[in-house]
Amino acid sequence: MNTPAKDTERTFSSGGFNSHFILILCTLLYMLNYMDRQVLSAVQEVMKTDLRLSDSQVGFIQTLFLMSIALFSLPVSFLADRWSRRKSLGIMATIWSVFTYCTGLGRSFLGILLPRTFVGVGEAGFGAVGTAMVTAAYPERLRSRVLGVFNLSIPLGCAIGVVAGGYISVHYGGWRTPFYVFAAPGLLLGLAALFIKDYKTAVEVDESGNRKKFMKSALQLFRIPSLRWLYIGYGMMQVMVFSFLVWGPTFYMRAHNVREDRAGIIVGIIGLMAIVGAILGGVLADLWQKKNRRARMLLPAIVIALSAVFLAIAYLLEFRGIGYAAGILYGILAVMSVPALGAVTQDVVTPGMKSSAWGMAVLTQYLLGGGWGPVIVGMLSDHLGGGVYGLKIALIIASCGGLLAGLCYWIGSRHYPEDMDRVCCETLEME
Repeated sequence: MNTPAKDTERTFSSGGFNSHFILILCTLLYMLNYMDRQVLSAVQEVMKTDLRLSDSQVGFIQTLFLMSIALFSLPVSFLADRWSRRKSLGIMATIWSVFTYCTGLGRSFLGILLPRTFVGVGEAGFGAVGTAMVTAAYPERLRSRVLGVFNLSIPLGCAIGVVAGGYISVHYGGWRTPFYVFAAPGLLLGLAALFIKDYKTAVEVDESGNRKKFMKSALQLFRIPSLRWLYIGYGMMQVMVFSFLVWGPTFYMRAHNVREDRAGIIVGIIGLMAIVGAILGGVLADLWQKKNRRARMLLPAIVIALSAVFLAIAYLLEFRGIGYAAGILYGILAVMSVPALGAVTQDVVTPGMKSSAWGMAVLTQYLLGGGWGPVIVGMLSDHLGGGVYGLKIALIIASCGGLLAGLCYWIGSRHYPEDMDRVCCETLEME
């Protein structure tokens, strides 16, 4: 239950300069978030050789990074819902930028593992808080579309991270340099986040009129059927997605015997094609939603299953010829689902749970699947003999997560309209 608004004149406004400022700033910060995630993937083969690490150790570094995001995403988003979203954005950007710089200083397995873990802590709640801010700043009918713009930052950040990271590594002092370069912009934009307008923090209370505690609020999200299936599916989907993000450049380097800058460009192009998917997915979901109230979950069900098929083909053909075309289609389709799924999490909860609703998605995407993908792929690769063949088979297996995700989204779509109707009269107030 949410405390009703007392002053309609103080309703949080949708549109105008403040809304656009929120959207632009959050999108840029989210892009830097993903740049700082992907820079390690761009240079990890060179770093692995320099520090004499195994595939399993590299996979463990990546998995612990992802699991740190998982474990802190819900607590951070819960705190932001009850404290301040704009202050939370600034603090998070500062933390992940400082420890990105520290990663470049690492001289051993632990020297990389520890700062990367704290980068994950800083990045943990950003997607959730940014989603809440962006959707609150625009009318409901545009929700998927503005999240499409916001989620452009994912393919852009991934592409810039691998392309610029690989290029800087080769031409400007080695694999450590990209970490130093990528740290500075996050500090500046984190400061700018303190100047955006926020909506008033809503108080969530239980049936007895007492403030809801953390665990009770978290469990409440799983009692919403459409969210429950969304969360399970999102975890399955990320097994496929994060295995590609972490191991894609390495696989290309091994299969084509090229350096990290070349692999970064090739894999980065696939990431850039996902820009089309982010915009297209948001627009199509909003348009279809007008005709079918299940559309924001049906669209992800279709496109994520198709993306899994195309990615498996790309791995099988080692991104050669038709295989690379399949990789491009994967890049478009995989991101098409994200704006619609983000809109669903905001459509079915009260104002005091908006950050937490996506925070739970971040938690489950890693804890129920994506966080384990990189290390499982690394271990399978080692078990199968490593090299091109071992990594290829491991990545094809990981791509099956997209098929399971599609099934979960389809089941969740059957409950989505009823879940929306339960919260259709809730409003937001100006801070």
